[in-house]
Amino acid sequence: MAMKLLFLGTAAAEGWPAVFCQCENCKKARKKGGKNIRTRSSVIIDSDLKIDLPPDTYHHVIKYNLDLAKVENILVTHSHQDHFYPEELNMRAEPFAKILNQKFLTIYGNEKVFMKIQNSVERRVLENSVKAKVLRPYEETNVGSYHVVPLLADHAEDEQCLIYIISKGNKTILYGHDSGWFPEESWKVLKNFKLDLAILDCTNGALPQIKYHMGIEGDIKTKNKMLENGIASKDTLFVATHFSHNGGLLHEELKEKLEPNGISVAYDGMTLEL
Repeated sequence: MAMKLLFLGTAAAEGWPAVFCQCENCKKARKKGGKNIRTRSSVIIDSDLKIDLPPDTYHHVIKYNLDLAKVENILVTHSHQDHFYPEELNMRAEPFAKILNQKFLTIYGNEKVFMKIQNSVERRVLENSVKAKVLRPYEETNVGSYHVVPLLADHAEDEQCLIYIISKGNKTILYGHDSGWFPEESWKVLKNFKLDLAILDCTNGALPQIKYHMGIEGDIKTKNKMLENGIASKDTLFVATHFSHNGGLLHEELKEKLEPNGISVAYDGMTLEL
């Protein structure tokens, strides 16, 4: 069974060019345009499973002609505003939206995500249009037609940030950002899977740090460990995403560094079919 992914956004929290920034990397991105223009990160799978709800969601809906009423489930990686903007959910009920199929949208995430929903989403919406479910690291669950295993990420000290193993039919992907070098328990669980696609964090770009986020060095190291441990094979696709202007490399420069190492560089609007 095939899985089709659309990368709606591929930037870190500030976007690229960053919303208020005048640095040289943002100036270059504005000048070059094209794949150097990046919105906040999110992916949609087969038009019915979305990962994260960033503040750029409305832009994504317009740009890619999405029908978000068809999305019944959203996996949220963590509560940071660039990945989860819960106020948008207030638009998923009368008088702002007419959901013709009358199906609820279920948001899955950690306890902080759950609390943000309770504090930010109006009661009328929670009663008629949106549900929230807490996921805990390593507790497997079925989400629509997908089998999901949340793994603990290395990203923030004050919440259990999640990355996801997502399977459908005979295809399995890792949605692996925001995270630095994966915690040991997450590596242990990953060894039970063979990935068709690994999506990795490259916020740091040319910088060597692998704590809380990764960059080129971390992505290459992660790929090598996956190959060594049978988590990946020569047929596994590796894709880097979640780029920041602080990483210092524009799209073509990232390709020059990553593609020789068998890692593709995501861009807004990129599609993959497994």
